[in-house]
Amino acid sequence: MKRVLIVEDERDLLDSLQEFFEDEGFAVQTANNGAEALSLLDAEELPQVVLLDLTMPVLDGNELYARMRSEPRLAGIPVIVSTSDPSRAPSGVLIMKKPVNLNSLLGAVQSHCQSG
Repeated sequence: MKRVLIVEDERDLLDSLQEFFEDEGFAVQTANNGAEALSLLDAEELPQVVLLDLTMPVLDGNELYARMRSEPRLAGIPVIVSTSDPSRAPSGVLIMKKPVNLNSLLGAVQSHCQSG
């Protein structure tokens, strides 16, 4: 099964994305901030893609991305950044500017799941 982790602190957006991806046949995990995401990434079964907001409390998206890249087990997981300010995104990631186009986002996630 295709697995995606959505890291987003805006509850309505998180719920909408979760419902959208579940309707498309994905197993979805969600986290409200980077710290919650790190604990989910400690599980045996990793997501194939992480959808990452940048501006969040506790541990923001850039910090989470840096920690993922420094951990060999997590470094290979593709990350798609969803942000209203693309200039804040780390270099080398796919950026989807908010508000995201769901069909474009779905296409990006599916291509990462097929290549992974």
